[in-house]
Amino acid sequence: MLRDVCGEHVIVGEGLGAVNFGRLLALNETAAWIWKKAEAIGDFTIEALVEKLCEEYDVTAEQARKDVTEIVRKWQQEGVVE
Repeated sequence: MLRDVCGEHVIVGEGLGAVNFGRLLALNETAAWIWKKAEAIGDFTIEALVEKLCEEYDVTAEQARKDVTEIVRKWQQEGVVE
């Protein structure tokens, strides 16, 4: 779940078994925005997030794809998305 903790966007696990304060994942504004869009889509794809990012921000599809791919890769490494 995306939470606001002391003014920072962080992803935290739900439930007592998932709480590990040493493993909070901080997100910048853009990454938090992408997380919210991914949550809204549900079974998201990189391309769906690229499209949303291009609709919202003045960014090329190529740059958006690079940024989204990197963010999702980090989330996968941390185990917060599959």
